[in-house]
Amino acid sequence: MNRHLSVYNKKYLALALLFVSAVTYPKLFREKQAQTETEKTFDEITYNWTRTLAEVLGLVNDKHYKVSKWEECWPKTIDTLLNCLDPHSNFLDPKTYKHMLETTTGEFFGIGIVIDNTRTNKDKALTIVDTIPDGPSDKAGIKPLDKILEVNGEQLEGMSTDEATAKLKGERGTKVHIKVIREGQPDLLAFDITRDVIKEQNSLCFYLPDQNVYYLSLNMFTQNSIKQIEELVKKSHQTKYKGLILDLRNNSGGLLNAVVDIAGLFLDKGSLVVTTKNKNGQETERFATSKAPIANSTIPIFILINNYTASAAEILAGCLKLHSDDLAKASKDEPQKKLMVFLVGTNSFGKGSVQEVIPVSNNCAIKLTTSLYFLPHDTSIQGEGIAPDFEVERNLPPTEQVNWFNKFYGREKALTNYIKNPNNKEEQPKKKKELQGDKRKSWAKRAKKMLKYDNQFRDAINLLNMLYSAQSICPEKVSNRQKAVTFLNSNYLSNKKLKLMEVKI
Repeated sequence: MNRHLSVYNKKYLALALLFVSAVTYPKLFREKQAQTETEKTFDEITYNWTRTLAEVLGLVNDKHYKVSKWEECWPKTIDTLLNCLDPHSNFLDPKTYKHMLETTTGEFFGIGIVIDNTRTNKDKALTIVDTIPDGPSDKAGIKPLDKILEVNGEQLEGMSTDEATAKLKGERGTKVHIKVIREGQPDLLAFDITRDVIKEQNSLCFYLPDQNVYYLSLNMFTQNSIKQIEELVKKSHQTKYKGLILDLRNNSGGLLNAVVDIAGLFLDKGSLVVTTKNKNGQETERFATSKAPIANSTIPIFILINNYTASAAEILAGCLKLHSDDLAKASKDEPQKKLMVFLVGTNSFGKGSVQEVIPVSNNCAIKLTTSLYFLPHDTSIQGEGIAPDFEVERNLPPTEQVNWFNKFYGREKALTNYIKNPNNKEEQPKKKKELQGDKRKSWAKRAKKMLKYDNQFRDAINLLNMLYSAQSICPEKVSNRQKAVTFLNSNYLSNKKLKLMEVKI
């Protein structure tokens, strides 16, 4: 319908143009000699739709029955616009922006959880990937894979992830009431969790004396994690061990400088870790190691990854693997004497984009994707992730239904009046463990218990032991990373498809 803009439409057109001025100002109002076709299209589309926006604003002001919570609508409007660009660009209202700044210091008031990176605003729940060891949620009984549906009575559906996580944070000593849904539980579970300082214990190390292997887990990259890993690497020098298993599963990333410093523990000084490139393909930043390595370069490293290994964690795993490949190519027929790295598990998340937090008016900010990460050899992980050398799916523990079925079916003992083995003494019924005692186990003890039944961890140990044996028996077949991957894959099935040929008899 063709009609002239009324007076109020013109007024709101000016407001609409101001709304997008942060994006369009350089193009619409700055004098320039040349302009590409893409920029013209952007300007034309923006101007046309701001006219529509101006009409909508005018009609709302003129005709809506009762305009309420108008200030709450604008942050959501801007956030929706940014979400259309990509899933990682979004708007930070004053409260969210403030909390985001607090979390970068390494100490903040919250409930201590690691959340799922794949969540969208349409998702009804916030999935907990892991809990911060000995943090408020950990102590309250929250478990990995719990899904938060409500925070203080507010449903999370329609909220951005940043907004939802901001509601979980607050003043120290205050309580937050959440409701979660848990696999195998018919009803919602309610928790009152007291907010506290989250002191990240980002790493955990175990030594396996029977296997002569070190295990090192890292759940987040912060300034604290650099010192923790450096100390653990130094401690490992006290034993002549066969290999190191570095667990980056469920690691959602963190500070890039922490990744570079941690990579420097294993790589030669000056080794390239990652670069960033803008939309024109121009390199904007380059990150390389600045210190001499301290790790034993002859010890093989097996890195555990999964679909929650994201961003900075992918950069660390990817750059170590690529440098190991370069050393393998350089050694050719000579034994590779440095850095043999292997990836075990499932394909990583695939977040290779860079977000810049830009302050704007009203004490807000925007988180905008401005460039992409590139590993050595111009390798991008964006949308693809990193493929493991040895694909091993995680076997989850059986559900309560499966445990019940196995208990009462499929075995002689389940039959009524079965004949008991005469050589076995009468079994005494086992006393049930006190749940409270099991619940309050330390993170290290619970981690030990989980690792004992972790098939990906066990497969990494088996692969490491196989490599160690091959280095003694047939060293020429595993003299470098590439040969070792071929050899181990040919002798270790993991998740590879089996080729079966029928033999007719």
